[in-house]
Amino acid sequence: MLLRFYGWLTWLAQPLLRRKLARRAAAEPGYGQWTEERFGRYTRPASSGWVWVHAVSLGETRAAAVLVAALRERLPGMRLLLTHGTATGRAEGARLLRDGDLQAWQPWDTPGATARFLAQFRPQVGILMETEIWPWLIENCRRAGVPVVLANARLSEKSLQGAQRVPLLPPAYAALAAAYAQTEDDAARLRQAGARVAGVFGNLKFDAAPDAAQLAQGRQWRSAAGKPVVLFASSREGEEAALLALLQADAAAAGAVQWLIVPRHPQRFDAVADLVRTHGFAVARRSGWGDAPPAGSGAIWLGDSLGEMALYYGLAEMALLGGSFEPLGGQNLIEAAACGCPVLMGPHTFNFAEAAALAEQAGAALRVADLRDAVGQAQRLARDLPLREKAAQAALGFAAAHRGAAARTADAITSLLGLGLRP
Repeated sequence: MLLRFYGWLTWLAQPLLRRKLARRAAAEPGYGQWTEERFGRYTRPASSGWVWVHAVSLGETRAAAVLVAALRERLPGMRLLLTHGTATGRAEGARLLRDGDLQAWQPWDTPGATARFLAQFRPQVGILMETEIWPWLIENCRRAGVPVVLANARLSEKSLQGAQRVPLLPPAYAALAAAYAQTEDDAARLRQAGARVAGVFGNLKFDAAPDAAQLAQGRQWRSAAGKPVVLFASSREGEEAALLALLQADAAAAGAVQWLIVPRHPQRFDAVADLVRTHGFAVARRSGWGDAPPAGSGAIWLGDSLGEMALYYGLAEMALLGGSFEPLGGQNLIEAAACGCPVLMGPHTFNFAEAAALAEQAGAALRVADLRDAVGQAQRLARDLPLREKAAQAALGFAAAHRGAAARTADAITSLLGLGLRP
């Protein structure tokens, strides 16, 4: 009864979703494309036999990339159906497609849209990345006999408490064929939420190799920068303004290093550029760099491009971890470590608690009290080349020590399918 009531509410909310998508499309045109897919309506003929991977956004899609590669090794001829919820996720996912693969939007979680999605594609298996639990989608998969797993699964204490307060969610977790947890703590919380945890395999993001050409380009630019580059990686709303206010008040901090800000959300690039100017600084946007960033200009650099984080991490001597200086849970620090870029992280890393703790133990990350402390530590590290080099080597060692989740997860999924894909 409760599930039907929820389905009724999501059905009623469809006009609101359409308006939201139209608003988002004004800033990100991708949201205005293939809109009917979100409601389970397709122009292509129905098909079957897909390995369906749902990666909602950019980070999940990057994690899915290494899993997809491992699955292709084990399942020759695999036909991939890749679904997303965000425009950045879909743009990144397009890189993973081969001939015969398909991409679509995740269906809105109504009984009708999810049933039409399953009738259209009839997947062999559903692989939801990290945290994606949708009651009607999972229920209709159960009815259709499609096994669904939660891969690279994580669940924070805060999210567990939320799940336990929503009666719809424990049955959805229980209906999963398996959950493959990142950590033992995640596994314990997933079990409390109702999931069948079939393995603790680590974080897929450790298996993602940074783009070698981007990394080399970044390091070349770093050597010509004239001063140490400090990256504010995946910064979130409120954090840039706080940093800029600190730099505005402290000319020494502003000039000691070259500051580079890369916002988490591309629709905020223009707003952050305006913030930089409002605080009295010139801004040099990546989109206008040409062959190299403008060394010696005194401007704050703004990374306003997609898919170039390896370049930015290669360019930086160290990175401030976005989302960790406001109570937002932090962003993924694994890519920074894989690029040999040590991290200064604030107090709020609950979305990646174990990875943050392990990085700190390994010397790949340094915990700071707040942004003011981070700016001070960045200045200290800027003056201490041996310490920076030691931290960079620790970051590389930390990343290398935790690889292997992709192989373990792909083996488990292949086993779930039996001897391979059913005819």
